Amino acid sequence: MFVTPLYAGLLAAWFLVLSIKVVQGRGHGPSLGDGGDPHMLRLMRGHANFTEYVPFILLMMALLEMSHVSIYILHALGGTLLLARVLHGIALSFTDKWKFGRVAGTALTFIVLLAAAGLCIYQGVLGHMLWCCSHMPEGVE
Repeated sequence: MFVTPLYAGLLAAWFLVLSIKVVQGRGHGPSLGDGGDPHMLRLMRGHANFTEYVPFILLMMALLEMSHVSIYILHALGGTLLLARVLHGIALSFTDKWKFGRVAGTALTFIVLLAAAGLCIYQGVLGHMLWCCSHMPEGVE
């Protein structure tokens, strides 16, 4: 397995950047929660939103990679996810109102989530059908 770890590492580096932005925001604002500060809330949501989607998508990518899905599909998923999370993270953590980054980042994340889910379902159904067909009891057709 080498595609998923590549994107896991790149995404982890971006997650560190988002984490540092939250810590820096805490140095100038509330030490816990957002304290009613809209800027702090944006920093926190940029960081938290990443944690809500990325781990699950990376897990699905790892499962797909272990199922020998095409390297091109895996790179398409990983590259699109990386682009999506960078756009979304910049929109929330580095700007006050960059609507394009937030909308495009969210849309691309949903597309990757849907594609990875569909591929996982397909791999599961295909694997199940192959297993069932190769384990038929004698006399059953």
